Amino acid sequence: MGKKAKKERDGYKKDASRSATDETGKFKRSFMYHNNSDSQAPLIRKQVEPETAKYFSEIADLFESQGVDVEERSVICGNALEEARGKELELATDYIISNTLETLLDGCNVDNLCSFLQGCANVFPAIAMDRSGSHVAETAFKSLARHVQDTEAYTIIEETLEMICKVIVVNPVDLMCNCYGSHVLRSFLCLCKGVPLDSSEFHGTKGSKALAERLNFKVSHLDGNDSWQFQQGFPNLLKLLVSGMVNCTMEDMKSILLDQYSSLVLQTALKLLAGDDQELLQMIPVILGCNKLDLVKGKFIDTIIVGETVEAMKETAFSHLMEVILEVAPESLYNDMFTKLLKNSLFELSSHHCGNFVVQALISHARTKDQIEMIWEELGLKFADLLEMGRSGIIASLIAACQRLQTHEYKCCEALTTAVGSKEENSKFIVPRILFLDSYFSHHDKSCWNWPVGAKIHVMGSLILQAIFKFQTEWVQPYVLSITSMGTEHVLEAAKDARGARVIEAFLASDASTKQKRRLVVKLRGHFGVLAMQLSGSFTVEKCFSAGGLSQKESIASELLAVRAELSKTKQGPHLLRKLDIDRYSTNPDQWRSKQTSKESAYNEFYAAFGPTVSKSTKNNKFLSDASMDTSELEELSTKKERDSSLTSTSMLDDTSADKKMKKKRKREGASEDAVSSNKAVERAVQNFLSSGQPDKRRHGASKQRLKI
Repeated sequence: MGKKAKKERDGYKKDASRSATDETGKFKRSFMYHNNSDSQAPLIRKQVEPETAKYFSEIADLFESQGVDVEERSVICGNALEEARGKELELATDYIISNTLETLLDGCNVDNLCSFLQGCANVFPAIAMDRSGSHVAETAFKSLARHVQDTEAYTIIEETLEMICKVIVVNPVDLMCNCYGSHVLRSFLCLCKGVPLDSSEFHGTKGSKALAERLNFKVSHLDGNDSWQFQQGFPNLLKLLVSGMVNCTMEDMKSILLDQYSSLVLQTALKLLAGDDQELLQMIPVILGCNKLDLVKGKFIDTIIVGETVEAMKETAFSHLMEVILEVAPESLYNDMFTKLLKNSLFELSSHHCGNFVVQALISHARTKDQIEMIWEELGLKFADLLEMGRSGIIASLIAACQRLQTHEYKCCEALTTAVGSKEENSKFIVPRILFLDSYFSHHDKSCWNWPVGAKIHVMGSLILQAIFKFQTEWVQPYVLSITSMGTEHVLEAAKDARGARVIEAFLASDASTKQKRRLVVKLRGHFGVLAMQLSGSFTVEKCFSAGGLSQKESIASELLAVRAELSKTKQGPHLLRKLDIDRYSTNPDQWRSKQTSKESAYNEFYAAFGPTVSKSTKNNKFLSDASMDTSELEELSTKKERDSSLTSTSMLDDTSADKKMKKKRKREGASEDAVSSNKAVERAVQNFLSSGQPDKRRHGASKQRLKI
């Protein structure tokens, strides 16, 4: 029983009241086959016979004693599963024996595994809805997943899953709405698609990854970048299972949409079908309550359902489902939902604690500038109201969408500035107020608000400012002036907070002037050693070093040298010490200064030659915010420069004669070839520059520790 307690699944309720069986062994009303078969008697789970219980107890003792060889394990598992034939239901739902059954299913061969599942196919929903049986079902699916790539076993696995699928689609509603059955069904869907069964991305849980995609910090998996994770699946069974789930009565569909467990099942199905427009165009309108006959005519959304559907979006389960629908919907269906279903209701939904997440999803997946314009008409003048209500996620999503589609950027910056203060006020208050959104907007007298010492920086406030500093400098001047006007103690406090550190780094990575950046860096002088000892602060120190002048670089290096022994013992320390070349600074400071000067000179020459061109053509690649020259790239450029200068005196005559020949050749070939070769050189240089400026992989590993989103 102790072992079993450890296997409690996330999202499962701990009480046994949701089990498919009651104390008498009878299955509750939640597992009755379809309504039109009321005459069918409920299934009754028989008690396990004493002899059978003793047999499986001996099997459990044998495995726990480690007395089974690897070669014998599969044979013993197969023989034991043969003993379970005809008793699958009572064994799988027995609290103790189910543990042993999981061990057997995990260690048997594919033939015994499929034989067991085929034997219990007719009662599979009952097993899946049981507290203990659900673990048995999950283990069986995970074992099957390991054999899917075996071409010889594929056919028998497909036949086995088809038998289970046909039983499930007879009455999927009860299974979907059961806390245990819902999880098993989601795993079944993942198995049919060929994705990992324990993938949180497809199990309907929304975490930091979804928010990162929504705010442009991560590319969505729907763009095909994660397709390598998909293994061989069973696409026909997936479509059969999904169509069976949505092919129910209108009354059942309403209950499904408002139930948290069935909502998770539908979310998983939609995510797995992402990119299959034909299936989604059939599935989504049915989920929303549209008439199936209208789909034949090409009519996706019926205006009759608008009021009821908008109200349903204020329910937790359906709001989560609607987010996924907007994420995966084909463009034509997205347009239909926007214009017929959501238009003129955006502020109403934004004001609701559940409905606002639907609006965030709508904004984040806008396809065109015209759609942003329609969204702006409803929400553009409501920034202050939204912040007062605590709906900062709406504003963050809108800013990110405007950045992605390159529209309304200046309007966003201006509207946010107005929302956090009047035009008569000094702009220095803007950034602090956004950093502490809740504190500022909950203050009884906003004119008397001050920096709350010791308070945590607001998550969304941090994300909003990070997005703002990706805009062009001329649009964010009030924000630049505000962050550079912050007091030294406030800058230090922000740098020590992981969320504030992200804002500082976003500013240092922006295209603000070097003078403005160094004005902020100087305020952290004397504290770089303390910041470097923190995981989040080490990234800030690195950004400050890149943005600072030679004197500031040396100041940072001297502070890190003072704590080198302690810093080298931390997770981030060795990398930071190596990146800033602290060992060289400690042994030969003059050589270190010369090298830093050479790097900066090479960088300035490179940026002068290619920077402006690249910034215009690679705006979507975040050149201005993310691209920074890697140390090795700068070393290569500076070394090449030194090498070229040293060779000049010895090869002057050869170069002169070569230049004359080249000039004659260019005159003959024409100027067009010059342009082509020049463009190719620029392309190569730009490609090298951008490839060196990719985001630090270390940061992705530490992101959850640095920013809890």
